[in-house]
Amino acid sequence: MSNSNITVLFSDVNTMWTLIGAALVFFMQAGFAAVEAGFTRAKNSGNIIMKNLMDFSIGTPLYWLVGFGIMFGTHSAIFGGIDLFTTGDYTDILPSGVSFSAYFIFQTVFCATAATIVSGAMAERTKFSSYCIYSAVISLIIYPVSGHWIWGGGWLAQLGFHDFAGSTAVHMLGGLCALIGASILGARIGKYDKDGNPKAIPGHNIPLGALGVFILWFCWFGFNGASTVSMTDGGAELASVVFVNTNLAAAMATLATMIITWIRYKKPDVSMTLNGSLAGLVAITAGCDCVNTWAAAVIGIIAAFAVVFGIEFVDKVLKVDDPVGAVGVHFVNGLLGTILTGVFASNDYLSANGLTRGYFVGIQCLGALAVIVWGGVTITITFLIIKKTIGLRVTREEELQGLDFPEHGLVSAYADFQPIFATMSAPINSNAIEAPKADIDDAVPVVVRTPKAVPASDIKLTKIEIFVRQECFESLKQAMLDIGITGMTVTNILGCGVQKGKPSYYRGAVQEITLHPRIQVEIVVSKVPVRTVIETAKKVMYTGHTGDGKIFVYDVENVIKVRTGEEGVDALQDEEQY
Repeated sequence: MSNSNITVLFSDVNTMWTLIGAALVFFMQAGFAAVEAGFTRAKNSGNIIMKNLMDFSIGTPLYWLVGFGIMFGTHSAIFGGIDLFTTGDYTDILPSGVSFSAYFIFQTVFCATAATIVSGAMAERTKFSSYCIYSAVISLIIYPVSGHWIWGGGWLAQLGFHDFAGSTAVHMLGGLCALIGASILGARIGKYDKDGNPKAIPGHNIPLGALGVFILWFCWFGFNGASTVSMTDGGAELASVVFVNTNLAAAMATLATMIITWIRYKKPDVSMTLNGSLAGLVAITAGCDCVNTWAAAVIGIIAAFAVVFGIEFVDKVLKVDDPVGAVGVHFVNGLLGTILTGVFASNDYLSANGLTRGYFVGIQCLGALAVIVWGGVTITITFLIIKKTIGLRVTREEELQGLDFPEHGLVSAYADFQPIFATMSAPINSNAIEAPKADIDDAVPVVVRTPKAVPASDIKLTKIEIFVRQECFESLKQAMLDIGITGMTVTNILGCGVQKGKPSYYRGAVQEITLHPRIQVEIVVSKVPVRTVIETAKKVMYTGHTGDGKIFVYDVENVIKVRTGEEGVDALQDEEQY
């Protein structure tokens, strides 16, 4: 094989690797959408999906219009330059063996990721039109300028600042915009009581949120790994190191978060642990190529503490309502990961780049501070202008109703639970012969039977309602069958007693009234003694702990079997005919 053929092969391999990475980073939009929808209430799910869709759809043409030129132009170390529709020559900045188109789409999907982080923190009360505007500003100017400093050959890159895949450029910046936006926007209705104490507003679909986290974890291998933009000349080995460090940091952060919440909240918090996974991924992103494996594990553990206490600090001290924990995950751990890159960078990396550890840590801190100042000032101006003009927040009535309907005309994102009025219609056939209307008595015949010798009132009918723990239901059902109960109605319910349930925590906030899942069993008895039913149920249900359940006993005036017209005790005796 000639040298020219080898060069072409290497070029194709590197370009293909970059394109695979771009596809994975794009799929992160699905992960963010699932996390944000799952961690918020069902009445806003359609709105959240629409916002995540528009993040990418708005950011893509704007980044093509001027964003890429601002980020990778060579006008100055501060500002890349204006290149309308990205028609300039970028040969000098392209990674070896990577085509321009591949590199352009890879950078485009990164830009969209920075914008989508904001939507979760400002969920459930932001105007859709306002969201589209500030998402556009992030993609158009805020992200490209700081991106130029870090990745486009700007002044931070020249000083030796290192952010391999975007702890600062993407996550810290997006988290900062989320923090400022949520602060200016204000908390959701009912989030804080009159004393300023946070109240939990649980997400409606934790499995959906978990699916989103798994998608993000998977796609992060492209986010970090494909940032090598090479599979040749040592690129494959570097990508392998990046994969290992990325996965290890995420796993350690997940495990540590579970333990922290278990100790702190007495139960391992599901949603906070899912945030812990993302925190580990964010924290390792800056230095995944230049730290040893043990350091990646330590970074993951530190990220776990940062996300738990960071989310609590934002919620309880700053009084900023962040429904999905975007600030704790992205801003706190983006900043942390940037600094820890300097702290834990391997000696080989420092030697190869002629850096001392003290200098490197200082540059990492300087870079983070510069991006915070730039992003903080520009996004604050953006939000304030929007707030003073078209408005940033929906009305109280719209927020209480949920944004799906007032913003998008969507009755429910879950069609099976939407109102059924005006949902079924059939085409009118003018040639059809209209059937004569039947009288109501003919349409629904009622058979009146002469009461038997023993009226229903002569045998007492009693209704017994039993509220039982889910785990005790099967035992209760079998015990009822054993004493001769042949019919019962069973319903899954939520409820609490006078004590308002046992206190529990959701993301560190106490849930004021906890509705526990229970099963309601309704039985009407005539021949089986009521006391037998009660004592049998008590024996099965008793544990001695709060929440064993309750039994209610009612007198029943009558029972009518619709099929036969039988009443009283007779309506309870014969078996159903099929």
